[in-house]
Amino acid sequence: MLINLSDVLSDQHKTVEETVPFTMETIRMKSGEYPVVSSGPVRVRVEHVKGKELLIHAAARLVAVIPCDRCLEDVRHEFVLDSTKHVDVGLSDAELTEELDESNFIDGYHLDVDKLLYNEILSGWPEKVLCREDCKGLCKVCGQNLNTGSCDCEEPGLDPRMSVVRDLFKNFKEV
Repeated sequence: MLINLSDVLSDQHKTVEETVPFTMETIRMKSGEYPVVSSGPVRVRVEHVKGKELLIHAAARLVAVIPCDRCLEDVRHEFVLDSTKHVDVGLSDAELTEELDESNFIDGYHLDVDKLLYNEILSGWPEKVLCREDCKGLCKVCGQNLNTGSCDCEEPGLDPRMSVVRDLFKNFKEV
């Protein structure tokens, strides 16, 4: 969704306030695609600060489905996005600093709301997602979800590839 910034950048410096729909249906990352199962409208406010500097505020809520890191069951994760950016659209690409790098969500006189929110989603992405605090995960042998039932597999114990490391530590302790 693009918002025209002409009014706020004109000599009149009119504040732009818009409520737009959240249009991303999936969140695409290197690790996979995660469906957005519910979302509310995005409230955007853009005001003039000075020169070609703007203050952009965007707020939205959405729920995405992310698999549990242990058992791979779907987990609904809510993102509450509330972003305020101070940008200077008068700077050239060479002058942009890391703190003011708006080049990926501002193109000319247009604000790309989806790109702005995508950056916020990435920065708020959870490091670990669990379906519940005591998730037991999957059986290493048969793949049974241990939260829903047990299996008859024997505990494989130490990975045979690790026996070399075990022997090294055993010898190290004896010295």
